[in-house]
Amino acid sequence: MKSGRKGWWRKTKAFFRLLRSKMVREEMPPNRIAAGWAIGMFAGCSIPFGFQLVVSIPLAIITKTSKVGATVATFVTNPVTIFFIYPAQTWAVHRVLFGSSPNLPSEWTWETLRALAGRTIASFFIGGLVLAALLTPPTYFLVKRTVVAHRERRRLRAEAAAAAEGARP
Repeated sequence: MKSGRKGWWRKTKAFFRLLRSKMVREEMPPNRIAAGWAIGMFAGCSIPFGFQLVVSIPLAIITKTSKVGATVATFVTNPVTIFFIYPAQTWAVHRVLFGSSPNLPSEWTWETLRALAGRTIASFFIGGLVLAALLTPPTYFLVKRTVVAHRERRRLRAEAAAAAEGARP
């Protein structure tokens, strides 16, 4: 059992290392890389699963930001996480807006179905926008800080290597 957990953890760490590597190696200014990731995060949170790339990639092309980030960050909602994120955001907003949890009606009529669907859809989209508003700014600043720090470390290493080469007789 322990080896399974360690294997899972190792794969997760390797996945995040790969994402970070793709993030920091893009050849564009850090603010454009971060903006691409922020676009992807916003689309991933606010647009229903399956339509996110249709919005995020053209936005990244138009704004000349990271297409890799705009693609990868949309996967915050994926076939696994949507079963947790979508119900939670819908329930929370429905509770705030309508003062109750979305309950199934005791009597099914077209009118009750329309009312339930309208409130649930509104809760879903408003919840997505709230989640996007909460996650997009930290995504931008975290990605930008990561890229800037990586490039600074790389610059310092290059300077140190050049100084060591210059010090050799």
